[in-house]
Amino acid sequence: MNNILVIGSGVMGNGIAELLSINGIKTTITDTSVKSLNQSKEKILFSLNSLVNKSKITNRQKNIALENIDFKEKIDQKMNNLDLVIEAATEDFNIKKEIFSTVEKKISPDCILASNTSSISISKMASQLKFPERFIGMHFFNPATIMKLVEIVKGQKTSTETCNKILEFTKRIGKIGVISKDYPGFISNRILMPMINEAIEALRQNVAGVEEIDSVMKLGMAHPMGPLKLADLIGLDVCKSILEVLRDGFNDAKYNPSKLLVKMVNEGKLGRKTKQGFYNYNIDKNN
Repeated sequence: MNNILVIGSGVMGNGIAELLSINGIKTTITDTSVKSLNQSKEKILFSLNSLVNKSKITNRQKNIALENIDFKEKIDQKMNNLDLVIEAATEDFNIKKEIFSTVEKKISPDCILASNTSSISISKMASQLKFPERFIGMHFFNPATIMKLVEIVKGQKTSTETCNKILEFTKRIGKIGVISKDYPGFISNRILMPMINEAIEALRQNVAGVEEIDSVMKLGMAHPMGPLKLADLIGLDVCKSILEVLRDGFNDAKYNPSKLLVKMVNEGKLGRKTKQGFYNYNIDKNN
C-alpha cells in the first residue's frame, strides 16, 4: 500500500496523514473546507518540527514527510491508483455513509476502504456498499504519530484477506493492531467512555474537584493522564457522541452522557480544541 487517501483534516485525519507520510507513503488528505485544509498544513508542519526537536525523527525525515503529503479540496478523478482510503470525518453515521457511498464508485476493486470511527458499527456502515468485504475499521489513537495501538474492527462481511492486509500494513507503519469484533464502542471506548462519564458525574455531584479526580486516577491507578484531562484531549463533543452510540447500540441508559457533559458541549466548551473544557488552556499552558 503506497498510495493512500485520508478523508478529513481534523485532529485524527492530520495525525494519520502525518504518520503515513513519515513512513514514506504517498498520502493525500482531503476536506471540503479550504480553511480546514490550510490549518491542516500548518498543524502538520508544527507537529513535524516538534518531532524533530524531540529527536523522534530527523530533519531529513521531516522533509521527506512533507514531500509525501498532498492537500486537496476535491478529489474528482476516478482514484483508480489508490490502495487504501481512510475516512477520518466527524463521528456521525450519516456523514460517513455518504462519504463511503461516493468514494466506492471511484476507486478500483482492489482498494480497501477503512473508517477511523471509534464507536460506529462497521457492519452498519458497510451495509450500503457494493463490496462490503473490503470495508474495515482502523481506529487510530491520538496522537496518531505517537500512540502504538490501532484497533482493527472486522464487520460481519469483512474478508479475512482484507483483515490480514490491514494487520500487515499496521506493522509496516510501526503500530500494533488489535482485532475487535463489531460491537458498539469496540474494545477501547466500551471500557474508557463509561469511566470518563463517571468521572464527570463525580465532578457534577461535587464529590471532588477536577485536579483531585484526575490525581486519584494518575497516582492511585497509574494512569498517565486523568480522565477529565483525557476527555479534554479527545474532545467533549466526541465523548458525548460515543456515549450516545453506546447507549443506543446496547439500548442501555447506563451510557447516558452526564448532564454536565451535555451542558459543556452545548456551551461550546469542548476541551483543548476550543481552549476550554475541564481545564482552561488559555491560562494554564501546562494543561
